[in-house]
Amino acid sequence: MATPVPLPTLVPGDRVQDPLLILEVDQRGSGETGHTILTFGNASGRLASAPFWSGDQHLVAGVRRGQVAQVIGEVQLYRERRQLKVSSLRVLPRSLVDARHLLPAIGDPAPFWELLDRWRAEIQGPRLRAVVGLFYDDPDFRDRYALCPASLGGHHAMLGGLLKHTAEVATIARAISRTAGADGDLVMAGALLHDIGKLEAYRWETHFEMTDAGVLLGHVVLGAQMLDREVAGRTPPPCTPEELLILQHLILSHHGRHEYGAPVLPMTLEAEALHYADNASARTASMAEALQDPENFGADDTVSTRRIWSLDNRRVYRGQSDWGTGSSR
Repeated sequence: MATPVPLPTLVPGDRVQDPLLILEVDQRGSGETGHTILTFGNASGRLASAPFWSGDQHLVAGVRRGQVAQVIGEVQLYRERRQLKVSSLRVLPRSLVDARHLLPAIGDPAPFWELLDRWRAEIQGPRLRAVVGLFYDDPDFRDRYALCPASLGGHHAMLGGLLKHTAEVATIARAISRTAGADGDLVMAGALLHDIGKLEAYRWETHFEMTDAGVLLGHVVLGAQMLDREVAGRTPPPCTPEELLILQHLILSHHGRHEYGAPVLPMTLEAEALHYADNASARTASMAEALQDPENFGADDTVSTRRIWSLDNRRVYRGQSDWGTGSSR
């Protein structure tokens, strides 16, 4: 497939004539003031459309999330925000375009797998290593894990984002474990298992969305259930009931707070270390993405013009200095 048009860097006056993924269909108001706004995306990023008013509704009739459309339009500026004024939109047959080619992705997953497989091989306890292997030795699990996003629209929201996030959490968790004197092998197992429930909570075939199970139970509970099923299905079981509880606690507490989706709060040193490693990966990724998103800034602004929901509605600052090295960007 041809290199996608770079949506984040388009400027007013640029023309678009490309296949784009329809990420959102937002219908607002009613009657004469009613209108529809589409959010388009490809592997480079996303861009919202200008409103489709009553006279343009024929262009978006029947359009749904996850479809791919051939879009012709021009980038405009409205209230210092870019938007795509669409003149033509034609939904393409699904057989013509693989929507996954239009989704952001991590690229080659091999370096992440190499890192995680090396670290899990270093786990000393045979029962702990065996439990992790229930998942990471399964080819189907690995295929799906290498594609699953880590979130639907927040940190690491890309194909393979979950694998990248897991590698980051494992890296940070190793450092915290050494500093705090935690059981490094147990924390590593927690890093590898903490988000497995996202395989049952998310779909990513055409766009990123929640499954029914994800909506009703959430990925944290689903992950604990997956671990319970895998352990219970093996004879003899790979670990003791007490050890299973310890691992389930790591999964169930890794969000750290009830209001963030944790059914229980961390009660062990290893659970605390895992929580902060997970949070560090998610928050730093969200910060980096916010700083790189041109939609958050005016042309010459160093402070974002809007607050970032994934960062507790904070503004972000992109000013830089070379500190005398002569290498400022």
